[in-house]
Amino acid sequence: MRHLFLLAGTLVIMCGAANAQSSQPYAGLQQRPIKALSHQQIDDLRMGRGMGLALAAELNGYPGPSHVLELGDRLDLTADQRIQVQRLFDDMKQETIPLGNKLVEQETELDRLFSARVVTSESLKATLRAISETQALLRESHLKYHLSTTALLNQSQMQRYAELRGYQRPDGSEEHQHHH
Repeated sequence: MRHLFLLAGTLVIMCGAANAQSSQPYAGLQQRPIKALSHQQIDDLRMGRGMGLALAAELNGYPGPSHVLELGDRLDLTADQRIQVQRLFDDMKQETIPLGNKLVEQETELDRLFSARVVTSESLKATLRAISETQALLRESHLKYHLSTTALLNQSQMQRYAELRGYQRPDGSEEHQHHH
């Protein structure tokens, strides 16, 4: 009986702790310089990293220049392909870094409007419109370089890329994660 009482007490404490966590999912985030962005997201934006913005391309068979360069030897890229993909990668960075910096600045302004308690319906709408436009340009930039990279690869390289990235088995069938 005593064990049952201890078990019940432990469950009550665990449920209370879980409930406290679920009612405070943002606790600690108020310390971030830009509330809507983590330090990692800010770094990724400033460095021109993809952040999953091109998943529609990547997961549907359109490799991006960054991963193609990483896997270049295993994809048997020719010297010319390597040069062309590197050029695409450099061009992508040249486009995405300024856009990422602009987005960080716009998110900083949105945060400032709220923290200074000067946000209005009009300023909110204008700021969000600007953020949305920059996000769309940033995503388009990443996606279009997936298109350009795909055009440089042959079918066997595309197949090998899908295998190396875990999207396809060597027999051409798709990888599926089974969760039981």
